[in-house]
Amino acid sequence: MPRPSLSEQHPAPPQLPEVARRLRERYLPTPPTLRRGGEPLDGLIETILSQQNLGVITRRQFAGLKAAYRTWEAALQDGPDGIEAALRAVGGGLIRLKADRIWNVLSTLQQERGLLSLRDTRDMDDAQVRTLLEDLPGVGPKTASCVLLFDLARPAMPVDTHIERVTRRLELAPARWNAVKIERWYDEVLPRSYGERYTFHVGAIRHGQQICRSQRPLCAECLLQDLCPAAGIFLGHTLPTGEQAEPPPKKPPPARKGG
Repeated sequence: MPRPSLSEQHPAPPQLPEVARRLRERYLPTPPTLRRGGEPLDGLIETILSQQNLGVITRRQFAGLKAAYRTWEAALQDGPDGIEAALRAVGGGLIRLKADRIWNVLSTLQQERGLLSLRDTRDMDDAQVRTLLEDLPGVGPKTASCVLLFDLARPAMPVDTHIERVTRRLELAPARWNAVKIERWYDEVLPRSYGERYTFHVGAIRHGQQICRSQRPLCAECLLQDLCPAAGIFLGHTLPTGEQAEPPPKKPPPARKGG
């Protein structure tokens, strides 16, 4: 007997469309333009750099690599030590790990496909692209989904730490599920539309960064407060165990006028 799908195990809760609507209206009221970027390999390497990294540092590191190497063939020939040196010149964390991952991806592409490009993925279906990407060293489901969504304009749904946190607090998916399982579930329950998934992904990330923060979430300002079981916990400053949570910081007094 076939195993039930994740959406059969846990059907989409009735509030999910309302959550999506509010996130869209707050954070991306203008629908995204369906467009494909340049070389998808650029997107893959930038996504590798973004792992456990701030956006501003990711962009700086990627710009540093593009300045150091006119082509990815040059980066491959320079080796992981050279890539590490190029990244170290612009700063950031986990430089050695990311240099190794980038070089391994380039080396695998060269050995298995004979070219350092992913432009031909535009003519593949989603499943083919995902298989190709996830077969590369160090590339998991989330990284593959990011390339599909942002570089190929496909209806993928990457789940990062912010989306995972928002999902758990809203109790949209079972608490025992990890990010990979949550992503697979979203892929089943969200409309298979590039625009719908792009806005949900970006909106949930921005909500997690700005309001539903890991520490001291701003529940009093949350547009999803009435839909969120966790809001009462944080607003009451009481943890599920009965321990008292640290209260939110007090607003500073207004600055005195001179004189």
